[in-house]
Amino acid sequence: MAEVHSTAQLGERVRLGKNTLIEADVVVGDGTVVGNNVVLYRGTSIGKGVRIDDNVVIGKQPMRAAFSTLKVEETLAAAEIGDECIIGTSVVIYAGCRLGKKVLVADLATIRENVKVGDATIVGRGVAIENLCEVGSKVKLETGCYITARSIIEDLCFVAPMVTTSNDNFLGRTEERFKHTKGPHLRRGARVGANAVLLPGIVVGEDAVVGAGAVAVRDVPPYKVVVGVPARVLKDTPAEQCLPEEE
Repeated sequence: MAEVHSTAQLGERVRLGKNTLIEADVVVGDGTVVGNNVVLYRGTSIGKGVRIDDNVVIGKQPMRAAFSTLKVEETLAAAEIGDECIIGTSVVIYAGCRLGKKVLVADLATIRENVKVGDATIVGRGVAIENLCEVGSKVKLETGCYITARSIIEDLCFVAPMVTTSNDNFLGRTEERFKHTKGPHLRRGARVGANAVLLPGIVVGEDAVVGAGAVAVRDVPPYKVVVGVPARVLKDTPAEQCLPEEE
């Protein structure tokens, strides 16, 4: 049996699996299906027509190690999941997250606190998005890629499997690093190939391409393809692969 707090609000045609826990002040929209062993923490808002698979946790408050440098508010705002999202098996979505409409979060993915994800974005299997990231609409984050804290990924970007991003040029040493911690910024339509590495704070320009296995150590100009270690400009992005200009 599901355990539902008396102040939770369930819409019409909501289905709940076995051993599911719904805490106080949770809102679940019409037509949502919740699997087995799901936990929806206090105040979580779930839109209409959402599918939540087994063993999902939504609205988890972050942990802080005894000597952690991470600054965390005592209690973060509740998580918000938009209409018609699909949340795969064993996904963990932290408090303070906001997912737009029709977002797919595949099995085993993790989305940390205070992350925004735009409409119709795909977060692939086993993807990790760290705290304080912004991910646009119609983005594809493929299997196993790692999006470091304080990264920005604009609309229509593509990040291939096993891409690694970083945000600390000091590798955890010296107090100076706190002034400079910043993840990469992928501008509209940027694409990053499999197993590429993006170093802290670099900007990948609009419609630029970082080739598979490349290590981008400096900004990538818009409409350019870069390859190699360290990454260097190879050619212009083929015109037929560029996105139309925004209206």
